[in-house]
Amino acid sequence: MHTYADVILPLALPQNYTYRVPEILESQVKPGMRVIVQLGKRKLYTALVYRLHRKAPEGYTPKDILEIEDTYPIVTSRQFELWAWMADYYMCSMGEVMMAALPAGLKLESETTVIPNHLKEIVDEELSDHEYLIVEALQSQHTLSIKEISEITGISNPLKIIRNLLGKHYILLEEELKTGYKPKQKRYVRLWEGLPEDKLSTLFEELERAPKQRELLLSFFKLQGELGKAKKITAARLLKESGAGESSLKSLQDKEVLELFYDTESSLPAGDIPQTSLKTLNEHQAKALAEIQTSFKEQETVLLHGVTSSGKTEIYVQLIEEVLSKGQQVLYLVPEIALTTQLITRLKQYFGNKVLVFHSRFSDRERVETWLQLVQKPREAHLVIGARSSVFLPFGQLGLIIVDEEHETSFKQFDPAPRYHARDTAIVMGLMHQAKTLLGSATPSFETYYNAQQGKFGLVELMQRHGNLPLPEILCIDLKRARSKREMQGHFSTDLMKEIQNVLNAKKQVILFQNRRGFTTTVQCRNCGHITQCKNCDITLTYHKHIDKLRCHYCGYSRQVPQRCPACNSPEISSFGFGTEKLEDDLKLMLENAEVQRMDLDSTRKKNAYENIISDFEDGIINILVGTQMVTKGLDFENVALVGIINADTLLNFPDFRSHERAFQLMAQVAGRSGRKGERGKVLIQTSDPYHNVIRKVMENDYSGMYQDEIYERKNFKYPPFYRFIRITLKHRDKNKLSSSANLMSKELRQLFGERVLGPEFPMIARLRNRYLMEILIKLEDKVSLKKAKIRLRETIEDFFRENADHKVQVIYDVDPY
Repeated sequence: MHTYADVILPLALPQNYTYRVPEILESQVKPGMRVIVQLGKRKLYTALVYRLHRKAPEGYTPKDILEIEDTYPIVTSRQFELWAWMADYYMCSMGEVMMAALPAGLKLESETTVIPNHLKEIVDEELSDHEYLIVEALQSQHTLSIKEISEITGISNPLKIIRNLLGKHYILLEEELKTGYKPKQKRYVRLWEGLPEDKLSTLFEELERAPKQRELLLSFFKLQGELGKAKKITAARLLKESGAGESSLKSLQDKEVLELFYDTESSLPAGDIPQTSLKTLNEHQAKALAEIQTSFKEQETVLLHGVTSSGKTEIYVQLIEEVLSKGQQVLYLVPEIALTTQLITRLKQYFGNKVLVFHSRFSDRERVETWLQLVQKPREAHLVIGARSSVFLPFGQLGLIIVDEEHETSFKQFDPAPRYHARDTAIVMGLMHQAKTLLGSATPSFETYYNAQQGKFGLVELMQRHGNLPLPEILCIDLKRARSKREMQGHFSTDLMKEIQNVLNAKKQVILFQNRRGFTTTVQCRNCGHITQCKNCDITLTYHKHIDKLRCHYCGYSRQVPQRCPACNSPEISSFGFGTEKLEDDLKLMLENAEVQRMDLDSTRKKNAYENIISDFEDGIINILVGTQMVTKGLDFENVALVGIINADTLLNFPDFRSHERAFQLMAQVAGRSGRKGERGKVLIQTSDPYHNVIRKVMENDYSGMYQDEIYERKNFKYPPFYRFIRITLKHRDKNKLSSSANLMSKELRQLFGERVLGPEFPMIARLRNRYLMEILIKLEDKVSLKKAKIRLRETIEDFFRENADHKVQVIYDVDPY
């Protein structure tokens, strides 16, 4: 009997495909290995073997697996178990989970290349200028990729030209696998194996007439003496030390004196890191640690609710040490890559080379090597620090998961599928690995806190700051009053500017928070009121001064600032609103002697940008740090005496049921960056509504009161944690077709779910990337089976499309869309 393999393809397919395993490969192929398979007539993909069996598929003849990529499985059975849960819970395919999980270097996909048709005679008159350029290039190069054709013609999308050349029979298409991860090879030098010792004594005399070769050989022995014979000498270092060139090195190789060889070099940090002993916990921390350990005996998941600067990280360190000493692994999840910078330095002092880092700012090579290290050494104790994608890593002996700042929205993936929440996935992952999960936050999400109150999670509270430091003094500045009394300097009140100056005079530092990036948020004509919008999205363009362009933050479209209004041709163009770039610019003009730096998405695009900004702020080089949400997330700066929230109103007045919760969390978190060491810090909140309930709760540091107010509202108006949401987003290029399909679909869904269905409605941004959007929301009470509801939902929508073939719209499911 033949062996068959169910494989996962990196595509949004409704089911996994079955391929036949050729006899020659039967003894080699195993679940978790990558294999090359053909899909369709010519496309090649890397697929993952999900399971092996003897049952031939019904209805079609399976194709053969073409090749095996691995000598050992790179995905574990527990990973497959987690992927299957994610695909089921978040209503997506296993292929979409695979695309999110695997680093790009472990995924191969065939690339279409263009080759010349030598049977076709070239007739110049048949060809356009662009077509001629391609045909001419193919005379000297046998193949061209789509990207190369784009560069030759200067056209970003040359597919129309390629189709024309195919129709005229000048070219043929073929598929070629793009190369994936290859281990980095480094060139080393050693003495020629078998070189007689007596030859060495006469060698330098023979090289008298070749001074460069002689100098190179002397440098080799000098380096060997410095490094020791066990240490390999790189060719690059030897050439630098000797001042010789490649020709001298090649001559010594030809004379069988030195030998060049290659060896794999890891991109991961190497060498021993000196470790320091763990800090002694204070009375409150020790009590919290004991309570966590007791809770873990009865609960799989525990919430640590500790105020800002209470020393939660030191408690984590104690728990990590306990797990690593047992030979188990720890996953430490953080919401923001910026947060890993300080954390890595801190944790490497305790755990040295046991620390691995995994996030999207790392190169693909580094991510692949971290993945393979965990696969190859499944029983080795490691502490992995990473952002949400770290939940996909192949842990072999996971003992503890820590989700720091668990309330952060950064843990939720909104696009593309799987639209998962890393915190919830981590809890499920912990259960699968029989590992404990610790959630930590100064301002827990209300769903998490509710679960802890109901006994679903353990709850430990730490309400004292480390060193008994008082919480920062929080004051409110009434912007309406300041404007009426003309006490504003740009976007800064006089009171805030005085405090900034006092702090700078005292050699302390300032953090200013504004949750908008860019220079100005709107460009408008003063004559007719026309606002410059994105051509692809229903959103205003933001002006960025450093590139002197208007840019869409959703699709990336950019354009020059119009000199005249495109609607009425008036030259009266003005900018309104402000972002972090504008604040930075204003402060540099007002405080010439202060060093001002911005930390937002625009200023941290490069790999080491976070590290450089944070390092400069820690070292006191930067006096004022202006930032978006990045500055609120768990960063620890001991010299910060003042935090300013520039405009709290933009946080409060957002049309979302969680806007008040998130506003409270953001303001409380950014306030917690102040006065973390020594003197009491100060926080100034600028708002037009100083008596708003959320502002009052932040000033009183009243998390419990805020939670009670919100949970009462949510119960009355059927919101989480009392109800579960499934949001269905429909997309189409034609607004009328979309509206028609959405209305028909909502009628079908109401027959099944009744009043639980809301919508369809256009969202706040109704068009993105030239596609219109409409949303249908389904609210499900706790007593309804979510699993059964999702099955019925899928069936209903599939039946809808079968019966309404002319209503083809893209459907996106988002379970727990918050």
